[in-house]
Amino acid sequence: MWGDTWSPNGRFFCWSTTSVAGGSWTLLNDRAYTQPLNSKHCGIVPITATELSNLTGKWGTPSWNRVKSYNYPDRYIRHASNVGRIDAYPFDPYQDQQWTLVAGLADSSGVSFRSVNYPDMYLRHSNYAMVLNTNDGTSTFAADATFYKTSGFADSSWTSFQSYNYPTRYLRHSNYVLRIDVISSSSSTTDKQDATFRIGY
Repeated sequence: MWGDTWSPNGRFFCWSTTSVAGGSWTLLNDRAYTQPLNSKHCGIVPITATELSNLTGKWGTPSWNRVKSYNYPDRYIRHASNVGRIDAYPFDPYQDQQWTLVAGLADSSGVSFRSVNYPDMYLRHSNYAMVLNTNDGTSTFAADATFYKTSGFADSSWTSFQSYNYPTRYLRHSNYVLRIDVISSSSSTTDKQDATFRIGY
């Protein structure tokens, strides 16, 4: 069952039950589902894994991804005025949260975040802050824009992004702004959560 608060903030809520007749419903945490892109009204129903496989087999999956914050699961990685940050969806333009995760510019075993609405621009770190810049073709830019996907610090089923050229530093948010900081197994719970994300659509 879904609830919609599109006015004013467009947030969806989801409840689940094992028995409709029993009348007992559990509110799901935002981490358990992802609000569909551009959703404005109810009408979403669950589908089986087979149905999903059939749909993606026929129509494919999007060529872009959205990346959700672990500890602020209503917020997604986006660019705004060329600054990397996490913001609560919805916002305009919604394409600011869409990324093509391409082979890493400095190492093809890593990934780089290429903007969908500015396809010659990538997220890269500069003085440890994440910014959206045009690829200038230099090795420095390529290194700054390359990350390795690792098991999430807060949840191993999620993802953390390790900097290519500063391997002790990981992508994280701080006051909703993205940067790379030193994160390790001994870091605080908050730091680990700030550095954990889910790649989706």
